[in-house]
Amino acid sequence: MRYMATYDVMETARNTFQWMGSTARAIGSLPAMGLAPTPAFKLMAAWGEVAERSFARMIAKPDWNITCVVGDDGRDHIVTTHSVVARPFGDLVKFEVQGRNPMRRRVLLVAPMSGHYATLLRSTVLSLLPDCDVFITDWHNARDIPVSEGKFDIEDYTRYLVEFMEELGPDLHVIAVCQPAPLTLAAAALLAERNPDAQPATLTLIGGPIDPDAAATDVTDFGRRITMGQLEELAVQRVGFNYRGAGRLVYPGLLQLTSFISMNADRHGEAFFNQIVRTAKGESSDHDHHNKFYDEYLAVMDMPAEFYLSTVERIFKNLEIAENRFVVDGHPVDIGKITDIAVKVVEGEKDDISAPGQCLAALDLLTGLPDGKKAAHLEPGAGHYGIFAGKSWRNNIRPLVLNFIDSNARPAPQPAQGLRSV
Repeated sequence: MRYMATYDVMETARNTFQWMGSTARAIGSLPAMGLAPTPAFKLMAAWGEVAERSFARMIAKPDWNITCVVGDDGRDHIVTTHSVVARPFGDLVKFEVQGRNPMRRRVLLVAPMSGHYATLLRSTVLSLLPDCDVFITDWHNARDIPVSEGKFDIEDYTRYLVEFMEELGPDLHVIAVCQPAPLTLAAAALLAERNPDAQPATLTLIGGPIDPDAAATDVTDFGRRITMGQLEELAVQRVGFNYRGAGRLVYPGLLQLTSFISMNADRHGEAFFNQIVRTAKGESSDHDHHNKFYDEYLAVMDMPAEFYLSTVERIFKNLEIAENRFVVDGHPVDIGKITDIAVKVVEGEKDDISAPGQCLAALDLLTGLPDGKKAAHLEPGAGHYGIFAGKSWRNNIRPLVLNFIDSNARPAPQPAQGLRSV
């Protein structure tokens, strides 16, 4: 599989399906088709519209589409984004709320590098912006990163997180969502040992695989069944010549999307069938529930092959985080070194990706942290996405996280007192 040709063939197939959708939409929408006493042409146009939109979204990075937020003064404040730290494989991005004073809470959202863009956390960002200054890790599409920039594995990811936390300082509250939870925990441990003055005040881990063996899911079963040789042969390809990262070994986004959809194929198939029917009836719109969800869900990016392979081998197979044996640059990372960062774990009762127990295992690793600085929450009835982006997050989990942040915020440093003149 590790040939540029296979990458280009896959992209050609995507492009062809997009063209077929566009063609079907154009033919089915011809005025003359209205003369035919059959709904077939409306269904053809509807299928074409849904297909064209879906296949086009697979190679487009979504916009944040966060234009404004309401401030304490009741007015809308314009929101812009800019990079605080720019690196080849990812940037530290700030959401700047114009005309608003710095907020007491400063939050870093650590987004997954697991196929989707950081915009997957758009609703999470939007829910936090009224109450916090928000920063996020914006990982880049590996197909756009030249080979000359070198590799990027889980140790590089951890170093990026350490750098970002050091840049933002100790009055920081970190929220890691899903896949980066174990590496964020390791980065916090590195900071606690090497630069304790820069360690964040709190760390919230949401639905992450700290110990994948704590509760079995389809993801962990797959990781156990397949060998690393099989995985490398089946999943890794070289980026084709149309992109700046030509020749880079990646786990292509289109392959990742195939695996995402196959996990719930019946549900996705029903969703698209219903959307085609709604479109044929004229009941769909650009911003309906289906399009809002799938415009984001179908937008996938390539992952550096070394990051994907090292994640599977070291996090899922060898359990290096779960057994506190993780190493960065030859230096053992001891999670027990965390003694002053309050840690909260959030899990969903019906999470089928990181099942309950996998993330909770983090608290047992924090042997140097007092029990008073540990917290855990299991959200009843919530699935994986619900615990960071759905109704469960908005109504229940978000208030709990903000209360946890406030309860464990470090006092602001007091200015030095000058000498009084006599």
